[in-house]
Amino acid sequence: MRPPFWLPLLAAPLIATAGGRINHEGRILGPLPTVTAPILFDTAQADAVVSAMQIMPVDNPWNEDVSQLPLLSNSDAMIAQISSDLASNRQTLEPFFEMNYVLVPDNQPNLPINFFNYPDESDLNGGTSPNGLYPIPSNLPIETWPVGTGSLTLSQWQQDNDGSDRHAIMVKPGAGFIYETWETLLQGTAWQASNGAMFNLASDALRPAGWTSGDAAGLPMFPALVRYDECQRGMVEHALRLVVKRTRVGPIYPATHQASVGNQTNPNIPAMGQRLRLKASFVIPSSWTIQEQAVLLALKKHGALVADNGGFFSVSVCPDDRYPSGCFNHLTTIGISNFEVVQSTGATGGPRSPGAPTANAGVTQWIPVGGTAQLNGAVTYSSPTTILWYQYSGPGATTFGNVSQPATTATFTLPGAYTLMLSAAEGIHAVAYDAVTINVVLTPTVSPSGNNMVVSFPSVSGHNYRVDSSADLVNWTTLADQVPGNGSSLNVTHTGAGSLPRQFYRVAVEN
Repeated sequence: MRPPFWLPLLAAPLIATAGGRINHEGRILGPLPTVTAPILFDTAQADAVVSAMQIMPVDNPWNEDVSQLPLLSNSDAMIAQISSDLASNRQTLEPFFEMNYVLVPDNQPNLPINFFNYPDESDLNGGTSPNGLYPIPSNLPIETWPVGTGSLTLSQWQQDNDGSDRHAIMVKPGAGFIYETWETLLQGTAWQASNGAMFNLASDALRPAGWTSGDAAGLPMFPALVRYDECQRGMVEHALRLVVKRTRVGPIYPATHQASVGNQTNPNIPAMGQRLRLKASFVIPSSWTIQEQAVLLALKKHGALVADNGGFFSVSVCPDDRYPSGCFNHLTTIGISNFEVVQSTGATGGPRSPGAPTANAGVTQWIPVGGTAQLNGAVTYSSPTTILWYQYSGPGATTFGNVSQPATTATFTLPGAYTLMLSAAEGIHAVAYDAVTINVVLTPTVSPSGNNMVVSFPSVSGHNYRVDSSADLVNWTTLADQVPGNGSSLNVTHTGAGSLPRQFYRVAVEN
């Protein structure tokens, strides 16, 4: 027996509507939890927050669908160059457990941080050069903690000048900002870092031309990380951060900084910002872990952006100790030759060009069991567009009159709340989504009988019903254990004085 879902007896206040925000993958995000204290990345609390965030705009390069972009004419030569630059034992994809993050509240106090290397390319956030003011909590995690720092506590690792990159990421989900640093170190009570960069989560704006960031390409790191929450859902919803051995001079969109050792100009050497993707012909084994499949689906759809130089062909994974041991191991069997280089879109190209489609799924409806919903959707577009209705959630199945027409009909197999999604896609811009809730309600009748009432139930094949009374109705019998059958009636006895407050009763499908 499945748990009952409740339906209102006379009105609809108990049924939630779709509403809310929908991200670039068509996932309804729900309300954004309020962050009231710093939350570390490797917690269920952090999962709840980042799962509800739109991380960069839907048309941002990190969220772009590049699965249909054409290849660079020298794609094969560039892949060969990337491979030949690396040692023979480093010719496969490497998942690196490195970048972590902390979520902070909007009122997190700013602390001074000395930018000792690139203060002139740092966002000071109200500080005075070379010092910035950043929302640094006492539990600020530094790169590779906790899986790569042995027995060191977080406090010890914050102060361990080990000479590594030591990136740090602070995120304000409420205000919508990212703060990232490089070579981050706590000396006594004073923080320092090589530089600092801020990014607006709701903006496609780049760093000033020529400026670095916490990453060598001038890109943000937070939107590129493989996170625990999205792996558990089965799909990484964005491009990944990619490290190659060498890069050439001249960054390409969306990178703003180059870090070419020896000022390489060979066009077969990738630039910072170069976009690679996993070939569509690569078959993802169904036996591989959900984490591996989530990463590979992202590499096919969103690809990876070259962001730094290093000794591996690697992508950045949050060092979350909740991952099962070895859950990314199969990735290290994927050779570099399984990748290709695409023609990247620019600041005003692809999803950022004019003419994006829009979708409007209409308004919330209530219909009786067995009724038909008239879906009054609307789509605008400027180029050939594929329109699709589909069921996002609900207790039963939905049958559409015509899934490819904005205005159509829908019928349902069971009572309950259904979320239906309308999408519009034309292969250039981000897919336009909108959702509507259709509440399919039982229509029992309520008849007074003196001071009591009689509830008569409709007949829905194969289902029983249950009546429940609110706890604040002290003068009415408790009905939670009474399960009438199809087409039957139930007497509800009033044990005190007063009129019949019908709105406090609700009906549920029991099985």
